[in-house]
Amino acid sequence: MLIFDAHLDLAWNALEWNRNLELPAAQVREFEKQFVDIVPGDLTVTYPEMRRGRVGVCIATLLPRLHRREPQLTFYQSRESAYAAAHGQRHYYRAMCAKGVLRELPDLASLTSHVEAWNAASAAAAAPPPIGYILSMEGAPPILSPDQVHKWHADGLRIVGPAHYGPNEYCHGTGSQGGLTADGRALLKEMRAAGLLLDATHLADQSFWEALDVFDGPVLASHHNCRALVPGDRQLTDEQLRALIERGAVIGAAFDNWMIVPGYVKQVTPAAEVSLEQIADHIDHVCQLAGNARHSGIGTDLDGGFGREQSPGDLDTIADVQQLRGIFERRGYPHADIEGIFWRNFVEFFGRAWGEDATELERATAL
Repeated sequence: MLIFDAHLDLAWNALEWNRNLELPAAQVREFEKQFVDIVPGDLTVTYPEMRRGRVGVCIATLLPRLHRREPQLTFYQSRESAYAAAHGQRHYYRAMCAKGVLRELPDLASLTSHVEAWNAASAAAAAPPPIGYILSMEGAPPILSPDQVHKWHADGLRIVGPAHYGPNEYCHGTGSQGGLTADGRALLKEMRAAGLLLDATHLADQSFWEALDVFDGPVLASHHNCRALVPGDRQLTDEQLRALIERGAVIGAAFDNWMIVPGYVKQVTPAAEVSLEQIADHIDHVCQLAGNARHSGIGTDLDGGFGREQSPGDLDTIADVQQLRGIFERRGYPHADIEGIFWRNFVEFFGRAWGEDATELERATAL
């Protein structure tokens, strides 16, 4: 079954960790063995692994972040540096497109045709097409001012998550408390005018509610789990989940272990104590709140600053996300609901967000 992964930091992994994502995971792991304490644990995402696992479409990020032991050096010290880093990542994606590895999906026509091509290739047991991506930004500092939003949209950006960790010029993110700044409110209004979508992921609670008040356009949560199952501000409360569901959002389940089970301690708790079954618990919780399976999806965040050491123990690479199908089948989920969670819910979300009738989209992308 096709998988739509709503959050992968592909360019960041290629540039920050100097990884050749065109290689099989085993080959990259073997190369990285010689670099002790330089890279996170064994990587889980490369393009061959995505193709093997039928992760044929994703939301790929521009991530203005460094990986440094000193927290104050994790984020760029100037917005101009963040701006330059994000543009470097954007050009990486374009280079992969020119090579035929990736395909940019900036509108509904390209997304629909891409999904059709992947499903047709599967039905014919043929080689899959390139991997499709929708361009997103995780943390808005690369947007130097709200009036630059339209330029970013012209450059292919389609989604902005204003927050990451801590406060920035626009809002407060995970691990901090506070609301939107004046520029943050202006940013959201310019995003709405330009047709950019809002990713609520990482917004601190006050910023979350203020953002939903200011931004009346389509909103998603690309990689979030449930605070009812795992305490902490990185997860969404039931009240937040209900608000997103009312707005027609889809919530992608994240695969970072400390967000999956309570009490997980990074670099201490064995990865084997976490499983894909517990990912399914978070997805099921969203389904129970919604009363249906139309608001749940997958947003793995695999290799988002961590590797196999901090991923579910029964996952070796992203290809193993396919195991969720059997888990949901054993739980009694019908095929249509599993298909929705795997890919259709996010595809139909973009159909609504980009102004097309969801019924027509469903007909166009039917298996």
